[in-house]
Amino acid sequence: MYKTIRTVRVLQGGTIVKEQIKSLVMAISASFLGVSIILFPEQSFEASFRGIQLWIEVVFPSLLPFFIVAELLMAFGVVKFIGVLLEPMMRPLFNVPGTGGVVLGMGLASGYPAGTKITSQLRKENAISKTEGERLISFTNASNPLFIFGAVSIGFFQNAKVGLLLAVSHYLGSILVGLCMRFYKKNERSTVNAVGKTKKEGLLIKRAWSELHTHRLEHKQTLGHVLGRAVTSAIQTLCMIGGFIVLFSVLNQILYLTGITVQLADLLNTMLYSFEDLKQFTLPIVSSIFEVTIGSQLITQTEHTTILAQLIVVSGVLAFNGLSIHAQIASIVAETDLRFAPYFFARFLHILFATTLTFILYKPLYVNRFSESTNELPVMQTEPNPSWFSQFYEQFTQLGPIFTVLTLITFCLYMMIQIKKSHSR
Repeated sequence: MYKTIRTVRVLQGGTIVKEQIKSLVMAISASFLGVSIILFPEQSFEASFRGIQLWIEVVFPSLLPFFIVAELLMAFGVVKFIGVLLEPMMRPLFNVPGTGGVVLGMGLASGYPAGTKITSQLRKENAISKTEGERLISFTNASNPLFIFGAVSIGFFQNAKVGLLLAVSHYLGSILVGLCMRFYKKNERSTVNAVGKTKKEGLLIKRAWSELHTHRLEHKQTLGHVLGRAVTSAIQTLCMIGGFIVLFSVLNQILYLTGITVQLADLLNTMLYSFEDLKQFTLPIVSSIFEVTIGSQLITQTEHTTILAQLIVVSGVLAFNGLSIHAQIASIVAETDLRFAPYFFARFLHILFATTLTFILYKPLYVNRFSESTNELPVMQTEPNPSWFSQFYEQFTQLGPIFTVLTLITFCLYMMIQIKKSHSR
């Protein structure tokens, strides 16, 4: 009895010390960031401005429609309808319900953190189990096509032809991660009734319609209420994402100014002593750990490297997502009982698959397809006749800020009206 009490006290003491260390680290980190912003106000402002510019021009206008549509699909039962139809495919392949097909499609099309946002909503509605949710977030968060084909290929590489290779490697890598993560807690049975696994007789489409209709009857809401909630939820999430983008943009700049980035790059350079081709990328890789956009741009500007090496490193960076995205994912899953660890572990699987696929597919999807030389140095080549996607991306970045500002103004007016109505009651 005495030994048991003593063991409990030791464990409690260890927990207290651990929490005290955690508090100390968090306090020091916050103080360091605050002091650094005071010491480097101009550089911090410029980094903050770059983050806001990225959010206004690309992130907000590209993600808002997908977030709103996702909310509407769930509210009207369309997710359950599609879930029944996709259950025979999603369950054997990824060991998740058919609703995971919607998450996968929306996540790959709209980019991170859309997959986590939809998965968290499904978990809140108890449409998926905890384990199924953790499997889903591990492979349904990816860079959106606009970022890969636009910002990376056209903006950084100045070569739209590399977009196909990067996209195929990235998305196929995500699928392979999903196939691997199906074995995560594979013996654990779902505590949630899987959509489409009913004992009702009849055609699959009939059962799917039954699920949709039943969901609508159980959640009777007016169209105006659903639209208002969808827009509000989407904009609130995007504002959170914008905050993280600005924070990590400033943090990345501060770490560089204080020399920490260079020290980390030197440490990484020592670890990569047997990989000569990667030593040129140590500084961009360290920057990419914190923020994907800046790191990817630095990689494409690295001299004395081949285009293949740059593509492989960029592919790995896109697969890792960066700590800025990780923070967004962690913030969203914190509202549920889903754990962040499976997502983090899956990033290394994605890096392995994406970089390997880039190396394997380099010749068939880039060299052979476009008759390019494999030894180009460097890869910055401006195309004389811009593709339709190049023109679309340029127009998108020009109209993006206008769309963002108008949407935010409309949202603020809507919230003011709602607040006024609530006070008048």
